[in-house]
Amino acid sequence: MLLLGIDLGSSSVKVSVVDGESGACLATAFHPAEEMKIIAEKPGWAEQDPDMWWTNLKAAIADCNVQLGDARHLIGAIGISYQMHGLVIVDREYRPLRPSIIWCDGRAVEYGERAFRALGNDLCLSRLLNSPGNFTAAKLAWVKENEPDLFRKVYKILLPGDYIALRMTGLPLTTYSGLSEGIFWDFVRNDISGELMDFFEFDHSLLADPVNSFSHQGDITDSVADELGLPHGITVSYRAGDQPNNAFSLNVLQPGEVAATAGTSGVIYGVTDQRKFDQLSRVNTFLHVNHSATSPRAGVLLCINGTGILNSWLRRNTGNILSYNQMNEMAAKIKPGSEGLTIVPFGNGAERILENRDVGAGIRGLNFNTHTNAHLYRAAQEGIVFSMRYGLDIMKESGIVPSVIRAGSANMFLSPLFREALSCICGIRIDLYNTDGAVGAARGAGIGCGYYKSDKEAFAGLRAVASVEPDKSKAEEYESAYNNWLGHLMTILR
Repeated sequence: MLLLGIDLGSSSVKVSVVDGESGACLATAFHPAEEMKIIAEKPGWAEQDPDMWWTNLKAAIADCNVQLGDARHLIGAIGISYQMHGLVIVDREYRPLRPSIIWCDGRAVEYGERAFRALGNDLCLSRLLNSPGNFTAAKLAWVKENEPDLFRKVYKILLPGDYIALRMTGLPLTTYSGLSEGIFWDFVRNDISGELMDFFEFDHSLLADPVNSFSHQGDITDSVADELGLPHGITVSYRAGDQPNNAFSLNVLQPGEVAATAGTSGVIYGVTDQRKFDQLSRVNTFLHVNHSATSPRAGVLLCINGTGILNSWLRRNTGNILSYNQMNEMAAKIKPGSEGLTIVPFGNGAERILENRDVGAGIRGLNFNTHTNAHLYRAAQEGIVFSMRYGLDIMKESGIVPSVIRAGSANMFLSPLFREALSCICGIRIDLYNTDGAVGAARGAGIGCGYYKSDKEAFAGLRAVASVEPDKSKAEEYESAYNNWLGHLMTILR
């Protein structure tokens, strides 16, 4: 059997097809070639058209079908990974009523703060394990208050991956992990939080019925199969938010294991079997994909919004358009610390590790006689790495203390400088693997449909391609640079 994985990001939609027996990736494609449009009608807003996701998904599947030829008829299951925390609202005909309010949109912060104050610190942190913050429930509260006529037409609310699955199967479903991701889940009662629903005055019928992340979640309709050029009767058998899925892709399923990614956002994600939370909700806890009542699993998520967008902004605005590899090579020629130049990369909306503050990005120490584009490129990578170190220190307070970080050999982890800096400043070995979100979603589909009988069987094809140990000879330089960067951040926060 072949397994098809979808990774719906905010920049592009990627599709990969994996041979279930060997684990080899037989076809892969992404669309669009440039980043998908994000609508920002006001500062701090970020929306995307769900129909745009579908258009790019079709194009990516079409490219994979060409690569596969007749073998595409062997595809038997579909897995979906998606950008977390987005809000898609549909009417009774399952039509989107407005563009999706996506993960980096900051308009709902005050609505989450209202709920946090009203429900109380103890209830929110001990039961929801988070402040309602800027997550899906708070986004829906914004729609309810600011677009009341539209809100009255809402039949179901969905996450981005739920919407893609709905388009495929005609079934409006979500997952237990997805409900926790939207901050609808009470971890003590193992059920929807009645207190949160009552505070926002949401009818429970607005929520889609939940299913397990690995399960039969409906078959694609015949019309969709024809539209996508796929066999009839394929099952959708896995879905997860992009960060739980990234961890799953790296076989990070057991307590103490940690995954990282640095694409559109920068993330460290640790698995625990305890109900962990940060008192200030700077890192966030959700149900992991393999959670069950008998074997509880939760993921503690550290997220830096301004990662990929910082690099792409520099690429567009520093003169000659270089490839990211060329930028990496230039940055690597500069010593740690970028000769006093620091960049704080918080320019993509409200940041959770800063208690949902939107402080903007900042460049400090720029010397017109000393610094070049290469210094900017290095300072950007260091700024992202230092932000992850700052967040990892917060995670340690919540009991996540990694001895190794697993990451896919992709995005910023392709940069030797980035890998070195992260390993050195955190003092942790980094293992890189031949996987990504779309491949992980394909493997998840194999488990969900029963093709794989165990996690071990599903990950038989996973291979480590590199390992990076902390360079002790540079530890002092990186620590000094981090302290300089930290001073910059504290100045901004004051």
